[in-house]
Formats: sequence, C-alpha cells, structure tokens
Amino acid sequence: MIMEYITVFSRFFSPFGQILDFLLPPRCIMTGEAVDVQGMLAPSYWQKLNFIDAPFCDSCGYAFDFSESTAKAFCPKCMEHAPVYDRARACLRYDGASRDLILRFKHADGMHVAPSMIDFMVTTMRRDGLDDADIVIPVPLHRFRLWRRRYNQAAILASGIGRKAGIRHIPDMLVRTRHTPSQGHKRAGERAKNVRAAFALRPRYADIIMGKKILLVDDVYTTGATVNECATVLKNAGATDVLVLTFARVN
Repeated sequence: MIMEYITVFSRFFSPFGQILDFLLPPRCIMTGEAVDVQGMLAPSYWQKLNFIDAPFCDSCGYAFDFSESTAKAFCPKCMEHAPVYDRARACLRYDGASRDLILRFKHADGMHVAPSMIDFMVTTMRRDGLDDADIVIPVPLHRFRLWRRRYNQAAILASGIGRKAGIRHIPDMLVRTRHTPSQGHKRAGERAKNVRAAFALRPRYADIIMGKKILLVDDVYTTGATVNECATVLKNAGATDVLVLTFARVN
C-alpha cells in the first residue's frame, strides 16, 4: 500500500516521480508492459477502452447509437423523470476493459492507476464544460466500508481532479449517514430506495455551499440513484448546480 500511495502522488511532484521511475521502471498495471510514466496504461490496453463521445443525452450523458448531431437530445429516462443533478458525464462505457480497470483500482489496491483515470476524467470535464465548478467533492463511503476498503476511490479521483483542474476540493462535504447494502444486482427502483436519505451535508459547510456550483465525482454511474440522492442534499443546502463526473457509466 505504501508504494501505491507514493506512485499516485509522484505524478503531482515531478522530481520525486523521476527518481521513482529510475528506481522502479514504469509498468502498465493491467498488462505489465513497459510504459513511459508510472500509472500510465499501455497502448495495447488503452485501445480496448470504449470512450464516450457525442452524441449523448445532454442530461445524464447516456451514449446514443445514432449518428452525431449538433442538437441537444435527451434519453427517454431523463425526458420522463428529469434528474435532480444538472448534468452528468463519463469518460468510458462500463464494459469488460473498463470494469477490470475499475475493479483493480477499487478492490485490488491498484491505486497507481489513478493518475491515468484522473487524466481521462479531466479531459472529459473540460471537453463537456464541467470545468467551471466552484468545488469538487466525492461521493462518500460509509465509515464501515471505508474501514474495510482502506480508501475511498471517489475521494482519490476527486482530489486529483481538483489539483489538476485548479478547483477547490472538499473531501468531506457530504457524509454517508447509514450503512447501505451493496447496490450490485439491484434494479433501478431498488437502488433509489436503498440510498434514500443516506447522505447529509456536514453542518460546517452550510455557509460555504450557498450559491456554489458543485462537481460530484464517483467511479461508476449505474442508474444515477446515488448521485441523484447526493444532488438532492446539495441543492437543498443551497448549491445552484450539481455536475456529475464519473470514470465510466453503464449504458
């Protein structure tokens, strides 16, 4: 774990990163191939990733299959029930390649892939106009799950995005007030019920959030239930806009 933390932060402190690259020749976390910089993905794996590009739903970022159009379009789900957040965007479709990468990062102590993920997310954020946020925050983990996992992957991503994009990062603005069962294998309605009233704003940020545009970061967008519940809390507390950025999304 110590070496993985060092590798992640070496990308933000270039002199230390050069020393680390000399001592430990950089290798792709997924393929083991030699790469130029610690945390970089090998071209052979990068080519497997399915990046989301226009056209997509202007609200939730759902990728459409029809040919590109300059007009704004919305998916049926968002037309029927507009989400509480204002816009959501993701870098990749959630498929075999992106899933393996996320699971390595999330559950297998693969933190040294975080710089590549952060680079992808900042590029998407800037391309899709989410870079005017005032504050970037992560979707929080409950303390029991954080204790078991040892780190919040969303917080690692949010911290790197804030640093790289020059946006204020507040890692603990939201708190998970109750331990919820895993969202895996739950349907959309079950997911929404599972996270209902599961988040709260820390009282010390009540004045800071007023009138601010918040960038909410997570690793995967599945049904949108979690980020929608977080957005409800943030807007009720006075945020003017809630923008959502994830590394991948289920399409």
